[in-house]
Amino acid sequence: MTELAAKPLVIYNEEDRLQINRAYRHLLKSIKVPLTPDDSRDIRRAFEMAVEAHSEQRRRSGEAYILHPIEVARICAAEIGLGATSIIAALLHDTVEDTTITLADVRLNFGEKIETLVNGLTKLDGTFENEQAENFKKILSTLVVDVRIVLIKMADRLHNMRTLGSMPLQKQLKIAAETEYIYAPLAHRLGLYAIRSEFLDLCLKISHRDEYNYIARKLNETKRSRDAYIESFLSPVREHLDDLGVPYRLSGRPKSIYSIWSKMQQKKCEFEDIYDLFAIRIIVEAPQKDERKYIWFAYSILTDVHPQVQDRMKDWVTNPKSNGYESLHTTVVGPEGKYVEVQIRSDRMDEIAERGYAAHWKYKKVQRQEDIFERWFDNVRETLEKSNTDNSVDFIQDFKMTNLFAEEVYVYTPKGDLKILPKGATALDFAFYIHSDIGMRYQAAKIGGKLVPMGYKLQNGDQISIETNKSRKPNEDWLKSVVTSKARERIRQSLREEEKMHAEFGKEALQRKFDHLKIEFEPSLEIVMKHFGFRSRHEFYLAINNGALNLQDDLKVFRVEKGKLLPIEDDKPPLSKIADSTDRSDRSERKSVLKDAIKPQLFIEGLPATQFEFEMAECCRPVFGDEVFAYVTTNNVYKIHRSVCSNAPNLRANYSYRIKKSEWGASGHSTFVAELQIIGVDSGPGVIQRLSDRISNNLGLNIRSFSIEGNEGYFEGRVKVVVTNKDQLLLAIRDLKSLEGVNNVVRVEE
Repeated sequence: MTELAAKPLVIYNEEDRLQINRAYRHLLKSIKVPLTPDDSRDIRRAFEMAVEAHSEQRRRSGEAYILHPIEVARICAAEIGLGATSIIAALLHDTVEDTTITLADVRLNFGEKIETLVNGLTKLDGTFENEQAENFKKILSTLVVDVRIVLIKMADRLHNMRTLGSMPLQKQLKIAAETEYIYAPLAHRLGLYAIRSEFLDLCLKISHRDEYNYIARKLNETKRSRDAYIESFLSPVREHLDDLGVPYRLSGRPKSIYSIWSKMQQKKCEFEDIYDLFAIRIIVEAPQKDERKYIWFAYSILTDVHPQVQDRMKDWVTNPKSNGYESLHTTVVGPEGKYVEVQIRSDRMDEIAERGYAAHWKYKKVQRQEDIFERWFDNVRETLEKSNTDNSVDFIQDFKMTNLFAEEVYVYTPKGDLKILPKGATALDFAFYIHSDIGMRYQAAKIGGKLVPMGYKLQNGDQISIETNKSRKPNEDWLKSVVTSKARERIRQSLREEEKMHAEFGKEALQRKFDHLKIEFEPSLEIVMKHFGFRSRHEFYLAINNGALNLQDDLKVFRVEKGKLLPIEDDKPPLSKIADSTDRSDRSERKSVLKDAIKPQLFIEGLPATQFEFEMAECCRPVFGDEVFAYVTTNNVYKIHRSVCSNAPNLRANYSYRIKKSEWGASGHSTFVAELQIIGVDSGPGVIQRLSDRISNNLGLNIRSFSIEGNEGYFEGRVKVVVTNKDQLLLAIRDLKSLEGVNNVVRVEE
């Protein structure tokens, strides 16, 4: 194979050429699928074209840019299992966007298929206000063009996440937010579990550095004892598994750092309190026709050795997940009484679980797997075709909810057909899922013969029937009872049609009034709309129809002159201005107090925050010392959020152009209110006194509010305290944790 040295380029030095050739050879060794001579030739040609096109580019780290597309191609080959076409497109994926290469050049050299892939991988031209959301929309739209575009994009994003260290922190946070918001759910939906897990770990490493490092350190400290425990768990299982009669392999590995962190957040507990830090995997290498039999055989052996924890089994072998995932999960009691999660699957199932879509289709060609992804792509296509929103952010949020959900609910029709919907879907969602016409004529729903509300959240195993009524039609309240984009869009469409009809009624009423006054319609319409502050005719006509504007009374402020309406007086403020001024007055006093309180401490884009209209976000309640950022609202108010705010991924992913750098200056004398949740053993009378005494007397903090509730031996309290900075808050948390009977103390977000 000819190497790069055969075509020396002045821009690359000897070290570059060695690195590039090494990376290219590594790529070739990573290809798992058979290549034809034409495939090998075209991969080489794509490599050479990319090397030359990117010859003047360097990554921020200083290395030659071409190393990035080579590594993206390697990830496609080795970690996703894609073939020659995808590898070629991956090598060329940045050429059209960043170099002089055009799509016409790609088509001329490699044909229309590669051109389609490269075009799908090329970002938009930046002419949109929210370019980020538009690019997301383009990525999602390519799912029905060629799913390989998205898979290559996954590899591209994975390499970018692995090499983010040289980027400024704000850029890292933005890219991590995008990854968590769109790419991780998309990887899950495509069955790319290993990539999804790495995405979330890398995002956590950036957005919650301290927590990530803490868990990583704890995992490292406990590795020796954990390995010893895994061996003590597996040893008796191994002895019995030899009776299976087919090859098998066992493994035990820690759960991802993100998974552990997520459990700590959900359970509000410490690292030491997480019992299932690792998962055991039993993989049987059985023929597909026999694999279920051997999986259940292995399950029987496992539960004979280690007692099963009741109600902790998930059977995705009998009913695979909607993304093709198949595995049997159970939790058993291991040595020392510890709970251990075990996954049992076949070798085929394991490859699909690790490599997702590509592996699924590899087996489908051989074994005629059910068309799981084809059904999903049909849903995606329907979502795209029926979406009437021009707002890319709304589209992405709806699409994400319906098509990228991580958890599912399994329900049945009256005939026993299994249907899979996103967790949280309602009876009304189910009606629209079956057919839009059924949803539109929804009258009632029954679960097991019992009537349930339209907003009833479906549970696994529900058998649901829908009753319809031809005279029924959606109203605004229906939107509160659905979560899927199909249902929401169909309801919105119906409401728009209804609204359009009402606007026509309003227009007809206005036409009759103007005809009665013998005035020209168009000139007078504009004058009246301007006077009352309406921006569109549609809104104006609706106001007439619903009575917000009374033609009999409100037109008295006009006089008729030469076939036109002219204002008699112009002192009545437009309706929109009244609303705006009312909205502003509600916040004015609170903002002025806030500005006085933190006048010397906060900066936005390097300027004192007092030069802006700003306020602290109620969702995360920042205090001095927190890492923060500013988000500019549509009213031009700068909302200050914590970097770890639960809303941060959504804001950074969809509205990065509104994110501004914010930081604290020198410490001042300001105070902030922070809320703590305290959980502990209810030891009877005196709990409140001990806690309040510790907070007020020992810590010297003022208590703004305190509530506590006991329940079957434990208590949960909420206390708002006044602090001056983050360090004081962390000290209070550590001190309260040391109190006898207190299990955990965490900072609360709304």
